[in-house]
Amino acid sequence: MRLARLIDWRVFEERFGSLYAEAAGRPALPTRLMVALHLLKHMDGLSDEAICARYLDSPYVQAFCGETHFQHTLPLDRSSMTRWRKRIGPERMEALLAETLAAAERGGAVAEKHYKRVTIDTTVQPKAVTHPTDSKLLHSGIETLARMARRHGITLRQAGGGAPAPWWQTPRGRGSRAQAANLAGPAGS
Repeated sequence: MRLARLIDWRVFEERFGSLYAEAAGRPALPTRLMVALHLLKHMDGLSDEAICARYLDSPYVQAFCGETHFQHTLPLDRSSMTRWRKRIGPERMEALLAETLAAAERGGAVAEKHYKRVTIDTTVQPKAVTHPTDSKLLHSGIETLARMARRHGITLRQAGGGAPAPWWQTPRGRGSRAQAANLAGPAGS
């Protein structure tokens, strides 16, 4: 609730007020509600659906969004969040960032000197890593070793005396060993 008191909600009313028409269409959703939901969404890294679910579960989220009484229904459709983002555009989304930083300054969480150098942690970025448990890595290793063996004139043979049997000739199900023994023919002949 401290953050809600630090944010100057009038800035958003002034900044986004020109986007709303008084006479056309159904009544607009409150600006504070939309701004607060987007701030919480980005602070916690949530999806639109997740922040809407949190709104219904938490009286603190509802109070941050400007509600005075607990609401049991969502005052918006989840797709309204996407439409609102498209309506305000990227330049007005920067106003959210600017007011967030101003609120952090008012609350003493950040000082002017902190803006001189920004450190970005990229370790959370997804990377195309092949994990050692992947069969692709094993296959790549076998291919690399085979290529090196050919380059150095080493002939390789496949274990088992040749190419593996096609899948339709591989025994399956109960008694596979007995079936495989029968396919091999009688012992000692």
